[in-house]
Amino acid sequence: MSTLVIVESPTKAKTIRNYLPAGYRVEASMGHVRDLPQSASDIPASVKGEKWAQLGVNVESDFEPLYVVPQDKKKVVKELKEALKHADELVLATDEDREGESISWHLLQLLKPKVPIKRMVFHEITQEAIQEAIRNCRDVDEQLVRAQETRRILDRLVGYTLSPLLWKKIAFGLSAGRVQSVAVRLLVNRERQRRAFRKGSYWDLKATLEVRGEVAEAKGKFEARLVSLNGVKVASGSDFDEATGQVAAGRNVVLLNEAEARALQDRIRDRPWVVTNLEERPVTRKPSPPFTTSTLQQEANRKLGLSARDTMRVAQSLYEQGYITYMRTDSVNLSQQAIAAARACVQEMYGTQYLSPQPRQYSTKSKGAQEAHEAIRPAGSTFRTPQQTGLKDRELRLYDLIWKRTVATQMAEARQTNITVQIQVEEAGFRATGKRIDFPGFFRAYVEGSDDPDAAIEDQEVILPRLQVGDTPACVDLEAIGHETQPPARYTEASLVKTLESEGIGRPSTYASIIGTIIDRGYAQMVGNALVPTFTAFAVTSLLEKHFPDLVDTSFTARMEETLDDISTGEVDWLPYLKEFYLGESGLETQVKERESHIDPTEARTIELENLDAKVRIGRYGAFLEVEGDEGTVKASIPKDLTPSDLDPEQVETLLRQKTEGPEKLGFHPETGEPIYVLIGAYGPYVQLGDVTEDNPKPKRASLPKGVTTENVTLDMAVRLLALPRTLGLHPETGGKVQASLGRFGPYVVHDQGKEGKEYRSLKGDDNVLTITLERALALLAEPKAGRGRRAAAKPLRELGVHPDDEEPINIYDGPYGPYIKHGKVNASLPEGQTVEGITLETALAALAAKASTKKSSKSSKSTKATKASSKKAASDTADDEKPKTTKQTTTKRASSTKTAAKKTTTKRTTATTSTRKKAAS
Repeated sequence: MSTLVIVESPTKAKTIRNYLPAGYRVEASMGHVRDLPQSASDIPASVKGEKWAQLGVNVESDFEPLYVVPQDKKKVVKELKEALKHADELVLATDEDREGESISWHLLQLLKPKVPIKRMVFHEITQEAIQEAIRNCRDVDEQLVRAQETRRILDRLVGYTLSPLLWKKIAFGLSAGRVQSVAVRLLVNRERQRRAFRKGSYWDLKATLEVRGEVAEAKGKFEARLVSLNGVKVASGSDFDEATGQVAAGRNVVLLNEAEARALQDRIRDRPWVVTNLEERPVTRKPSPPFTTSTLQQEANRKLGLSARDTMRVAQSLYEQGYITYMRTDSVNLSQQAIAAARACVQEMYGTQYLSPQPRQYSTKSKGAQEAHEAIRPAGSTFRTPQQTGLKDRELRLYDLIWKRTVATQMAEARQTNITVQIQVEEAGFRATGKRIDFPGFFRAYVEGSDDPDAAIEDQEVILPRLQVGDTPACVDLEAIGHETQPPARYTEASLVKTLESEGIGRPSTYASIIGTIIDRGYAQMVGNALVPTFTAFAVTSLLEKHFPDLVDTSFTARMEETLDDISTGEVDWLPYLKEFYLGESGLETQVKERESHIDPTEARTIELENLDAKVRIGRYGAFLEVEGDEGTVKASIPKDLTPSDLDPEQVETLLRQKTEGPEKLGFHPETGEPIYVLIGAYGPYVQLGDVTEDNPKPKRASLPKGVTTENVTLDMAVRLLALPRTLGLHPETGGKVQASLGRFGPYVVHDQGKEGKEYRSLKGDDNVLTITLERALALLAEPKAGRGRRAAAKPLRELGVHPDDEEPINIYDGPYGPYIKHGKVNASLPEGQTVEGITLETALAALAAKASTKKSSKSSKSTKATKASSKKAASDTADDEKPKTTKQTTTKRASSTKTAAKKTTTKRTTATTSTRKKAAS
């Protein structure tokens, strides 16, 4: 008997083949095999004339979806049909979540099997799990399929209805999404809070006290802070109103200024200090639950610096190779097998004293926790230690994180004692706090937010000398310290994921693609680890808040999510819900038709910011300022790195003055006599040598180093900056030139290695691009290269081999839109369903050949773009931000992109979008 087993990816297929007996053939569907049309060219000729065809959903006929087989999936479907001809049984073994169930259903619709069908589900790829799953197959869950389909249709309706409205009213290429727009609003609201924030200042005292005695344990220095004066609390940062910068109304506190703090400091320094109270409070801490999708994304971002998108990509690879259980889950439940394996690890590695007395189980509080039956944990009935896996780099670090978190769940509680000491000197009350780790328990394996448990334990301990009430420690130092309150912190990927989950918005499995889309669409930019909304995000959010408030309301979106969950359990009927949402009296289509004529494009492109006389508008090439002056309208571009919360009247004045009066002249170059100007451009302040003329359209320019402002740049500094790059000398090993210069991402040194290319290193904190020596540059170049965010790779992620035609290497690198294959000057995205670890040289050669052929004709170029835009397994994840595309629009955009640099940026954004959809299929 021959059985055909269909999974999503080749890596998964390769792993599962090892655990099935002879007679089983395992093939990959490469993600989704059908989806709603992604472009006008995907729409079948038979329905192209229908007004709903572009939408891909027939809203006039019970919201019937128009499913098509994408061009790049036709070969896959053909091969699966051929394989099915030789099978006596079909087993659908796609993932156990809604997406996996949907893929199985679509396969049934396309393949129309005439042999017995089974649905096989598992949450880990181990021999035991696969063999257990093959013995306990079930039918396709129609309710799960319907829930996924409803979600897919809903996201398409929102995206394809609102996105064209944003094109008309604000700017072409924007998109709206059911979850994406709410997430953007969260970022915008936080930035509004930062803009409305008013700084408050306060002072306090910090004392360094010393206990002197004969017993060593009783000796030692410790710190204490001023907390009260005459029994009244001294103001701290939490007592201030962020909107006024003053102490909040109703707070009974003493606010010290600098003079008062210093006077108190002088008065009490030499007075007697007496311990008036001492309290020791024992506390216990339980380990955190095992990872879910969202908590894994949060912790990987905090500890490993991985984006949500990268975390899911690595976790997908670990799952498909059989190292961890399924990585899309809301559940914190652990199976008895997992608990036993974790307890065995604790017993073996840490000893019985570190084992929890009873097996510890966690329950999931979220109503919608149904993506999988178990938390993310190491796979199998015994857990391989990270060292036993043979994994490397990011895979090793993420597995190590999952292993530690899981093992820690079965460890004993950490016991510690919190110590509070009250000390009085005259009318001033001081407080010292300490913490003693009595038993580290699970801290020995895992401390949340720390990579090194042992170091974290030491950091958590604050040891105080032995003290008793009545002791009189000596004051060896007393310092007056000024403080300023800080604005609300911007969201990081971790904190945004946490907020979305706590508000019940979206599904954790979609967060990675949503955050990636927000960045790719230009709604936010990463500044350090923070997500900073752009002016475009402000404009889009304001329009949606004013005209479609429900769609960006967190509670409304959360209720929608609950309804989608209820559809999956059969508690809610999907069709009446869709009809009411889209066609009802207050449905989306009705709202758009009614309100479109009332939305003034000029008003929609204008952003209201308090305390600014100038208007901020969204233009074709980004945000700009506009004011009406005596000589007419004056416009000035806003630098891309200037955030909405930081745009103040002084900066507005500088930008407008530069536009009306011309740039500020620093002086003249000592050698050429040309004027040197200080200007502010799209990427910040810079200096320019000479004027822009027909003969000199692009005069020499140089950015100002970080920390240098237009006010403190000097003529001498400008001359030296304009002389960059500086040649420092020759590399002793290659004889290549070594130079120092400034780039868009900061100062750097570069080693020209001739045919081997150029090697770059960023300068570090104390390095100065104007003074760095050859010796220091060589030391930096000798260090391993560190990638800058997602823009660089220190080395190939994987070396596949050499090309048979020219013997040149074929490697995989990590690019801004995910891993890609590189051979010479040809770069190709990984074929869908492939992973960095699983792709073969033969597959890479085929991908490179396909990519190379796209350059030979515009026809094949268009085909490639359509392929990249096709949906994959995570179609519903990326569909949230969908916007309709037509062949005409794409062609026009591509043609116009060759004319100006600003239009090139638009094209890149479109390409990034299609690449995002491609990568989300894992």
